Amino acid sequence: MCGIFGYQGASTNAANIVLSGLKKLDYRGYDSWGIAVNSDNKIYLKKDIGKISDIKILDLPKTNISLGHTRWATTGSVSQVNAHPHFSTDKSYALVQNGIVENFEELKDDLIKKGYKFNSKTDTEVIVRLIESQKNDNLIEATRLAFLQLKGRNTVAVIDSKNNQIIALRNGSPLIVGVNKNNFYLSSDTFSLSNFANEYIDLDNFEMVIFDKKINFFNIETGQEINKKFQKMNISNISSDKGKYDHFMIKEIMESPQVIKNIINSDKFEILRLFNAIKRSKNIYLIGSGTAGNAAAQIAYYLKKYAKIPAISLVGADASDYFEIFSPQDLIIAPSQSGETSDVLEVLEIAKSKGVKIASLVNMPLSMMTRLSDFKFSSNSGVEICVMSTKVFTAQITWGYLIAKTVSGNYNQAIKDLQKLSISIDKYLKNIRNLNQIKKLANLLFKTKDIFLLGKGQNWQIAKEGMVKLIEGTYKHAHAVPAGDLKHYAITLMEKGVYVLVLDSPDEKLTNTINEIKTRGATVINFSHHEPVLNLIQLQLLAYYLAVKLGNDVDKPRNIAKSVTVK
Repeated sequence: MCGIFGYQGASTNAANIVLSGLKKLDYRGYDSWGIAVNSDNKIYLKKDIGKISDIKILDLPKTNISLGHTRWATTGSVSQVNAHPHFSTDKSYALVQNGIVENFEELKDDLIKKGYKFNSKTDTEVIVRLIESQKNDNLIEATRLAFLQLKGRNTVAVIDSKNNQIIALRNGSPLIVGVNKNNFYLSSDTFSLSNFANEYIDLDNFEMVIFDKKINFFNIETGQEINKKFQKMNISNISSDKGKYDHFMIKEIMESPQVIKNIINSDKFEILRLFNAIKRSKNIYLIGSGTAGNAAAQIAYYLKKYAKIPAISLVGADASDYFEIFSPQDLIIAPSQSGETSDVLEVLEIAKSKGVKIASLVNMPLSMMTRLSDFKFSSNSGVEICVMSTKVFTAQITWGYLIAKTVSGNYNQAIKDLQKLSISIDKYLKNIRNLNQIKKLANLLFKTKDIFLLGKGQNWQIAKEGMVKLIEGTYKHAHAVPAGDLKHYAITLMEKGVYVLVLDSPDEKLTNTINEIKTRGATVINFSHHEPVLNLIQLQLLAYYLAVKLGNDVDKPRNIAKSVTVK
């Protein structure tokens, strides 16, 4: 999770450039932050707990090189001493990390036996001491050798005072190099570079970059220099500013009609390529985690309902029982916001080694998931800042609808359906009475501790995603139940004071279920749109207005980050 941003160039305002870049990355983690600069061969460092978005001024020297980090805590609690960057013993360099060193305890025990001291509880400081233990005066070589001893997915960057350089190494989380004339940038995503760089390069796994008045790339395993080619920046024109809105979440919900239009404009040739692959495949698997897991399951539903294909949906962390049955005749379709989700990537890597074809729908350019894929699609939703995904989920399931309808021979009809849907959602969101109705519902649910959601068929995954949004945004207990399962167990919880959100639709009436709930004294709140996406929009709005009323940090809910790059 965590975000890394670095700069070296013509400006002496390096610290504030990095500050600005990190503010665009704090969706990746906002437990703590830190920024280091090198001035006159001495590293100056500021770090603290809390959100970097709250920082206005940095009391750091003017210089042309800086490296920063925003943290989502994994190994080591949220504290100032555990915040990155971490100093070397002689304070000649400082290091930041994104990932988890899976063998850090083993490495740390060995380093302690050798006499090395530790100030923090992080696995990151283990990397620093491991570099020191190489006893190599060449910091680049010492860092490379230490990096090769790390297990797990780790991306590391070092600011070196002696040589006024930045060394960065990737194995796992993305690392993007941006350039604009004589200004060099390092970042965890392309969106944060959009206002700085006009060209970029994404590092592959086991590649290293050195900023030292110029840029050089190396293979970490061999140490040999390699050539890489820069590409022009091409970022979505959907604004990354809040504009007139109080929070990114409501802005991003309001952008749903536009992202559906973007899906309508997906490359038809690529859709037809995927159509042919689906037709040729023996088994079709959909995979995701969290919100993307719900999207995967909804796409599987569409493939079953419209294309009559028995697609199977998997959750990334629980897919290991399928490893032995993957075959070259299979296809995996993976929707993802970040394209970095580690437990999904692990499955895809194993599947690819077995010859499985992979299709991905990713919102973040240059992701590892995209690079693993045989069929590469972008949800083209623009940057999604709010940690709770809204518009990207909408893009994912509407894309899935388009794919399923195409496989069934109804591509043109799907385009018409999505055009109508975009217009319907736009009208709904522009009607202030609709928004006020959801606000009233938020006021009604404000003090309740438990919220149940029921859905069936096309609305079941929507109910699950509504549950996810309510949990993320309100910290209340929400529980999605398949409507047909109510009488088997959840009916014991139906009583006066209990609220149940029922996703009802003309083609899947839940009259008997509603009566069973009411008979036991619980209150039913009926969401009854024919289109499940409209039910989804209402649930997203409900989670938003409840989070606002509860005084929660809407765009940055506690304990979670947008990109889960560690297991």
